[in-house]
Amino acid sequence: MAAETPLNLAVVTVSDTRTAETDTSGALLADKLQAEGHKLHSRNIVKDDVYQLRALVSKLIADPEVQGVLTTGGTGFTARDNTRKAITPLFDVEIEGFGELFRQISFTEIGSSTVQSRAFGGLANSTVIFCLPGSTGACRTGWDHIIREQLDSGHKPCNFAERI
Repeated sequence: MAAETPLNLAVVTVSDTRTAETDTSGALLADKLQAEGHKLHSRNIVKDDVYQLRALVSKLIADPEVQGVLTTGGTGFTARDNTRKAITPLFDVEIEGFGELFRQISFTEIGSSTVQSRAFGGLANSTVIFCLPGSTGACRTGWDHIIREQLDSGHKPCNFAERI
């Protein structure tokens, strides 16, 4: 089923090691959003650096053509996992339930290891941002069980597509 109103979405992979050839998580998100009828505005790979990541996402949310940003990577607990630190200051409002629901669904797939996921989301400048862990499985879980419906303006009783 295709999205009722296609959105322009950007995919950002946060990684010190991935390349265009090895970025399976970014590729999965790009493929899935396009399969739903959305448009891939851009796909980027950025080092797990607070300022580089914040600059890129700031540029995307300032672009009136970008309605959503999906990030993958940098959400764990290592010293190089900076996505939360880089992105949350940009939010006008955080989507508290996104991370909670992601971990609830993820628990059925990976058990207690889901506590190490810091998936999160928010709205900034009328742009929805969903930040997922770097694994392809986590991106599939986030897209299939939450993001796909929330970016579909036909999903009832509510969705984020109506807000952007």
